[in-house]
This record gives sequence, C-alpha cells and structure tokens, in this order.
Amino acid sequence: MLSIDPLFLAERENYKFLIGSIIPRPIAFITSLSEDGVINGAPFSYFNIVSSNPPLISVSIQRKEGSRKDTSRNIILNREFVVHIVDETNVEKINVTASNLPSNESEIQLAGLTPVESAKVSVPGIQEAKIRMECVLEHYVELGGEAETPGCELIIGRVIQYHIEESLYDKGRIHQEKLGAVSRLAGNNYAKIGEVFTIERPN
Repeated sequence: MLSIDPLFLAERENYKFLIGSIIPRPIAFITSLSEDGVINGAPFSYFNIVSSNPPLISVSIQRKEGSRKDTSRNIILNREFVVHIVDETNVEKINVTASNLPSNESEIQLAGLTPVESAKVSVPGIQEAKIRMECVLEHYVELGGEAETPGCELIIGRVIQYHIEESLYDKGRIHQEKLGAVSRLAGNNYAKIGEVFTIERPN
C-alpha cells in the first residue's frame, strides 16, 4: 500500500487523489444573484447535509487563483441562494453552466435554463430541477491554502423552503428512482444510482 504525505503534493495532485477516492459525490447546482442582479448558476460536488435539526447543508467553493468565485461572493453579499439537485434530465444543461463567464453574464441564459421565482428568497431557482431548496447563509468559513492564504469558502446554508416535484413525494419520503439523481466521479465522469442493497442497522 502507498503511504503519501499530502504536504509534499501539489494542489492538483491532492485534488486528483480526493476526487478519485471520495466517490460518488452529490452535486448541488446553486443559483445566486450578483450585486447587479445577474443570475449566476454553477455546479459544486463538494456538497452535503450538515444537520436536519435545523436543516443545514454545506458546500465548499474553491477559490480560483486566490479569488472568490462569483457564487461565493454573491452568497456572502446577499446571504441567499438556491440549491438544486442535479438529475439525469438536467445534467447536460447543468454541465454547460460550468463554463467560465464574466460575472455580468448569466450561465442560466447560456444553458437555456428557465428561471422560476422563489417563495422566500430573492434569488430565482430553475424550473428544470425536480428538487430545489431555498437557503439563507447560516455561516461561512475561509479555509487556508498555501501559506494560510484562503483556498476556499465553506458555506453553511439553512434551508427555509423546499420545492419537490409531486411525483417524487409519498408520505414524507422521496422516491430515489423517480428523482434519478446523478453524482460526480473523477475527471469528466458521472454516475447514476446503480444496484441498491439493504443492511439492517444493529440495535
């Protein structure tokens, strides 16, 4: 077995080890509003649940050459955003939003996605998602990179409204097959829900 100290690796090498090992990763498609009112949209796979009481989610947004990405900047400025679950029906369009655009151009428009008004936040969601969650910023932490210069923002969001396609919902549960969520692997690879097996938890 290889034993490697990450301190001796370049950032890109650490990145490849992590994204190749921690799989599959759920994908959050996040919409946010710029200071000028432009709808920004971008996918992130450093994403998960933090707590169900209260309902909190986390997303880590890496900086680019030391600068905050539009999503981080918008969320910290406005304290509102919308998280969408990426599924088999929208993943192609969501992939288009990973393009590097100037902050005054909208990835939503580029990808041909349909903005939809939110109930409790000023940030629109997108109609193409079967599940979306309106969020407010609960907390954020700048995490260090080289020489303790921040390398990313860890965003903690509180869910204040769920929107769930009716066909997915039954007695408080989500039908995973009908949702068809996709996840990220390494490189350009994605995964669908594959074989499902059950293991009883011990008492």
